[in-house]
Amino acid sequence: MKKSQDRTEKDRRFYRRAHRVFAPFFRFLFRIHVTGAEHIPASGACLVCANHVGAPDAIAIAAVLSRQVRYLAKKELFSIPLVGWICRRLGACPLDRGGGDVGAIRKTLALLAEGEVVSVFPQGHRYPGKNPKDTPIRSGAGLLALHAHCPVLPIAVCMKGQRYAPFRRVTLHIGAPILPERFEGCGEHGTESYRHASDLIFGEICRLGGFLSGAEKEGTV
Repeated sequence: MKKSQDRTEKDRRFYRRAHRVFAPFFRFLFRIHVTGAEHIPASGACLVCANHVGAPDAIAIAAVLSRQVRYLAKKELFSIPLVGWICRRLGACPLDRGGGDVGAIRKTLALLAEGEVVSVFPQGHRYPGKNPKDTPIRSGAGLLALHAHCPVLPIAVCMKGQRYAPFRRVTLHIGAPILPERFEGCGEHGTESYRHASDLIFGEICRLGGFLSGAEKEGTV
């Protein structure tokens, strides 16, 4: 246990050093602009959910949050020399995207139970150039929200054409945390409940990003 705790603390120090060095660079490279920064919880567990445009999403989000952000990353990355080492040192957790990864879900819930910040993308895949409201979403975010009983921080990732490019401005619209009681109407735990919770979360993300039509905005939960 002592060795595991030492490893965790070393990883935390590595993350803090990397954040101090690289976060300003990425904020400059992507011209990151943030609205709603006051909604970022200063402490306690938080499930961060955002639309998924491209690989830089994770970097952009981590660059504007002062707290360490834990991610679920596809397991294939961990087998790549250096990339896998970096993922582990930054606190990422491997995820099998081919099906339900019970181990990753348990690990994520354990991190949230310990008061960590964990980020997931409800869409599950990247959709560059697409309006998020027209893309499919998965039930994983809803499952985590219902089981973790912690605030969900919605973030809309927006840019011209919804495609990354060097020095193309990226705006992160951060909404007020969705508190656990907002999910009470989703029903008992189960596939439909998880889907309903994911719809609630992603609907808020789309509202923040201005991706919805007028009628859809009025109908947002």
